[in-house]
Amino acid sequence: METIYINTPIGIMKLQGNESGISKICLLNEAIEISTKIPKIFNSSIQQLNEYFEGKRTHFTFQINPIGTEFQKKVWQELINIPYGKTCSYLELSKKLGDVKAIRAVAAANGKNPLLIIIPCHRVIGSDGSLTGYAGGLWRKKWLLHHENPLKQESLF
Repeated sequence: METIYINTPIGIMKLQGNESGISKICLLNEAIEISTKIPKIFNSSIQQLNEYFEGKRTHFTFQINPIGTEFQKKVWQELINIPYGKTCSYLELSKKLGDVKAIRAVAAANGKNPLLIIIPCHRVIGSDGSLTGYAGGLWRKKWLLHHENPLKQESLF
């Protein structure tokens, strides 16, 4: 398993993967040296993440290999189906998965998402529209949702 660190508009991102695909993308809160030597397996993921942050990409096509239980993978697959620029509540997500009573399990699986941004768990909000937990921090969730919003609010001042 290879590991690299890249700089993004929302902080330093750690990527891990091998020939089977990228298995982990997370955001760090501490300062760490950015990788200067990048193995080939990361070329496509870095390019696509850069395009996403530049506003030129709305979905990802590089190979992923998330590690988790079958239930977690089922939840993560449903997260991938949430369109760019849209949100979904935990309750709606539970209904899509066929069990409204599984809302806590769905939320827990969402919280274990190993591929932030690629599997867009930041698009899941509370039923009342509130921003709820995000492994990268709520400020980053807010930033990502604003970044993906097709109707950008310009500052009046």
